[in-house]
Amino acid sequence: MKYFILILTLTISFNGWTQTDQGAGTLEDRKALFDYIIEKTKQREAWSPIKNKNLNFDPLESMQALEQEIIQADTEDKLFFALKKLSAARRDRHLSVNTVKGGITPKPIAEGQAPIRFFPDFSKKEPVFFVADIGKNLGATQKRTPAIGDRLVSINGEELSTYTEKVKAYTRHSTLNNFYIKAAYDLATRNYSLPASFFKEQLTLELKPKKGKKYTIVLDYLDTVDWTHGRVFNKYPGYQEVSSFRYESFKVYQPTDSNKKNLVLWWYGFRGDLPEAIDALMIWAENNNKLDYNLIIDAIDSRGGSQGAYALARLSPKAFKTTGGNLKLSDITFDFIADYNRRYLSKKGLMDHDSRETEDDGTWAIDWLNGPVLKGLAAGQAYSNNTPFKCAHLPHYSDWIMQPAKKHFKGKMVAFFGPWGGSHLTQFSAMIIDNNLGYTMGMVDGGYSNTWEWTETLTFPGKNKPLVSFMWDIGHTIRPNGQIAEGNPPMVDEIIPVTPENYLNYKNILLQKAEAYLK
Repeated sequence: MKYFILILTLTISFNGWTQTDQGAGTLEDRKALFDYIIEKTKQREAWSPIKNKNLNFDPLESMQALEQEIIQADTEDKLFFALKKLSAARRDRHLSVNTVKGGITPKPIAEGQAPIRFFPDFSKKEPVFFVADIGKNLGATQKRTPAIGDRLVSINGEELSTYTEKVKAYTRHSTLNNFYIKAAYDLATRNYSLPASFFKEQLTLELKPKKGKKYTIVLDYLDTVDWTHGRVFNKYPGYQEVSSFRYESFKVYQPTDSNKKNLVLWWYGFRGDLPEAIDALMIWAENNNKLDYNLIIDAIDSRGGSQGAYALARLSPKAFKTTGGNLKLSDITFDFIADYNRRYLSKKGLMDHDSRETEDDGTWAIDWLNGPVLKGLAAGQAYSNNTPFKCAHLPHYSDWIMQPAKKHFKGKMVAFFGPWGGSHLTQFSAMIIDNNLGYTMGMVDGGYSNTWEWTETLTFPGKNKPLVSFMWDIGHTIRPNGQIAEGNPPMVDEIIPVTPENYLNYKNILLQKAEAYLK
């Protein structure tokens, strides 16, 4: 009888381990994994004290508070999202946790988009979201069709403030405003950014109009949505697009009134074609006698990339200081340099999918990594030297000052910014604002920017099975004013918050103010 009980116990133990996923490991595995991540974070992470102060938190304390959640995550799904939460505890928009081949995976869910979108009311201190767009067929299934500006009260019966606080734990962000935009935009999307417990078969929303009683709508998640408004932000009354100018980084709009001496650049991002696009702009402007025009740069919804300094040397008649950067020197520095050398020698990997990583063929960065950085590592420095940010136009040791290019615009500059984006956009806004290259308005950008990251496939210490890819921020971006940029975007000259009342007309309001300023 004793032998039977012993065998039965082992069988139950084995089956229980199987049901809780071999991939999730044991309590001891998860404890060792947590300790490894904390240890390597202490060694590798390039912290931004000014961001931590702005957000009033200690990233290491926030991570260490999740120890038991990691240890008790006894399924692959629980462990995956516990690791996402552990990474997000650092409050860094760039740092993600992703699945890898043969690694742990979250449980399957039916992805989809409910036919409604929300946006934050930035005139309020507390989180307030309003309806920003609806699917064209939404009204057919509802007793009441939401109106743009209707305020969100609850999500699946949960108050908005409670919901956003729960979502924040899993959401990558470096500033609160950028978090609110992401939380609002993703609210009606069902995907793997949040645990499955956040979603139900349908999305139940309680809304309130400016005048009138609260009402409820129940929405299905759809594969595709035909939006009523879509991207409404790139129409500029009094200007027409230069149709011959076809580049990914930005579009050019010229005035329909020949007496106006302004050009509008709708800045979509700092993509791989930026140098070519800027050079083409200069040729077009010179051929059409527009180099003395004022520039209105609409970078509100811009994405990141590189080479903003190359652009500004041609968009402004003033000398300016670039952003800088450094590398935290740690246990992975030599591997990081070796990997960079390998990719450089193979001529692959030094460009990402839509943006060059450096402003030349990579030689400038290679020389810096194998020169000053390795010397700093050998000398036991905590950080490398501060150097112009991946900027092949200046020496590794310099004053970071760039002179205007021989051919450049001579007029004034107005730039629009907002918390939609960051990364190189944060660096671009810092170069304009810290150097006083022009007048800026809108809202501060999303404020996420670092120079370098290290991505590693995690395993349980002492075991070979891959789990997920995990990232560390291993370098600072330094603004022209000397401050760390991460979580610390520069302040615009004129703050104009997005509200339910001005949402659909927001850029037209900024455009009118820009034209008044330029007069």
